[in-house]
Amino acid sequence: MTTTLRPPPPSRPLARLRLAPPSDVPRHIDGAWWPRSYDLLEELPQLLSGLPRAWGQIVSVLVNGTTWPVGPDRMLVGDQVVQLHRTTAVHAPDTVVLLTPGLGRWDLLVVPPRTTEEAAERLMAAAAR
Repeated sequence: MTTTLRPPPPSRPLARLRLAPPSDVPRHIDGAWWPRSYDLLEELPQLLSGLPRAWGQIVSVLVNGTTWPVGPDRMLVGDQVVQLHRTTAVHAPDTVVLLTPGLGRWDLLVVPPRTTEEAAERLMAAAAR
């Protein structure tokens, strides 16, 4: 009997995410996320898997409809349905809003995927302060 060894399946890269420390004081921005692309179906599971457990299960996500291409209005992430909403409001064009019923709302600055590493680190550090 022979055994064929297969390499493990490729794992998803970790989300490039920087969060502000927990605080009782409300913030306008709770951290920053640097996705690798504007493919929400590919990027969102990575983002949600990188969030603190204390944020609970995110059930609704709001993104800028002019930045993120049109897609479905919901998707399955893990074993949960997440509602996807898009807005074209100009007041916060570079953010993603995450909602958990009964726990809260978190707004993350979205660093454009093609940003250089140096510039992205600066933006993410500033957003997490």
